[in-house]
Amino acid sequence: MNQPASTTQTREPLFDGDFLEQVQRLRLVARRVAPRGRFAEQASKDRGAGLEFQDYRPYVPGDDLRAIDWTVYRRLGRVFLRLFEELEDLPVYLLPDISASMWLEDPPRVRAGLQSALALAAVALGQHDAVGVFPFANDLTILSRPKAGKSRIFTLAQQLQSLEPGGQTDLVTSMKRFQAMGLREGLAVVVSDFFDPGGVEAVAKALRGIRHRLLLVQLVRPSDRNPEQSLQGDLQLTDCESGAVENVSLTPHVLERYRASYDRFAQGLADFASSRQAGLLALDTEGPVIDQIATLFEQGRYVV
Repeated sequence: MNQPASTTQTREPLFDGDFLEQVQRLRLVARRVAPRGRFAEQASKDRGAGLEFQDYRPYVPGDDLRAIDWTVYRRLGRVFLRLFEELEDLPVYLLPDISASMWLEDPPRVRAGLQSALALAAVALGQHDAVGVFPFANDLTILSRPKAGKSRIFTLAQQLQSLEPGGQTDLVTSMKRFQAMGLREGLAVVVSDFFDPGGVEAVAKALRGIRHRLLLVQLVRPSDRNPEQSLQGDLQLTDCESGAVENVSLTPHVLERYRASYDRFAQGLADFASSRQAGLLALDTEGPVIDQIATLFEQGRYVV
């Protein structure tokens, strides 16, 4: 029986000087902030609860990414903002997956995951938003409580670099912990491959309980759907988190069934995002992270 060699965990620097420079350029033009923390040119009735929808308009560099209508983006491939009578500044909560499986492969998914988290943190901090970081695996922890300040980006880079591999993926427990914190309503950015032992149903259940606006960054690679690119023949596969062992013969029939299962998973995640009007970005962990994050914004233009 052939057994694939395991990939060792990497401790290479996640953020070199070139990457940090790209992150800085990714920041959107900071908008002027009106008194009491509200963005300029956005009216408020000071009601403090609920937002009354008014209209749409095209996104322009410098706009608030939290007001993007992701449903329109998926349907038309263009970025529009939802305009409300009241739009207060909202904190951004970054939830990167650091479960054991994220640290395997070459390069490991955790590298692209933490890089994308830092890039989005830079965008939010550049808009004067508070950013907090809450890594999760079998449970969720607090790495950094929400705070504003553009200079925090370097502190966040150091904190993300210090993270260690967690245990088995448990989205349900982790998201319950996050929701129980009672944080002010904001944008929750979940960065993960979303491979939970409970399947896409468990993923949807876990995310459904989050009352914040959602942006899902799905970490993918070509071999996820097409494992024959790296695996062939008779294999003994070991789950890197649970330790469960399965003997598999990678026949055409098995591959066909696997791909059908993977497609159901991917469609289930997309359906959930659509039902919650959440953003969903499939980020190829083997490609350039900054370029892919930039596609969330019209024409993917950087601010130089």
